[in-house]
Amino acid sequence: MQDSRWHQLSGSELEEFLGRGGTGVITFGAATDTAPASIPVSYGYNADIEAFYFRLSLPPESRKVELVDRPVSFVTYAETDDGWRSVVATGGLEAVEEASYDSTTVQGMWGIEIPEVDVFEQPRDELTFRDFQLTPETLSGRKEAPSEP
Repeated sequence: MQDSRWHQLSGSELEEFLGRGGTGVITFGAATDTAPASIPVSYGYNADIEAFYFRLSLPPESRKVELVDRPVSFVTYAETDDGWRSVVATGGLEAVEEASYDSTTVQGMWGIEIPEVDVFEQPRDELTFRDFQLTPETLSGRKEAPSEP
């Protein structure tokens, strides 16, 4: 569905907007009596295989450890010269270290850039990170419709 305030991004517009990486918000599904967990993340995107990659800090005491097996939605958005753009992807995360070296999952990481953002309370080299891939079950993008005179 489309309305007069936005239009669907074409495939090439979606790829251009996502680039090779950026930032967004990932939301982990929750039980019916618990609010979903949403966290800001950096991502990499490989257009050749239409997959997102995330490097998540997973300290043993973190709630994220129990959430990574749940369905996720990922949103990235930005204001551009032509108005706002947003992309939403849904699916499940796959741990990259569990995939074989010659798999599409591992090979797909070669073409991405995950921006490093330091928002941690301790030095980055003291944290444990794990890499995950999201091959979207759904992927859609929207852009602001031009103003009508």
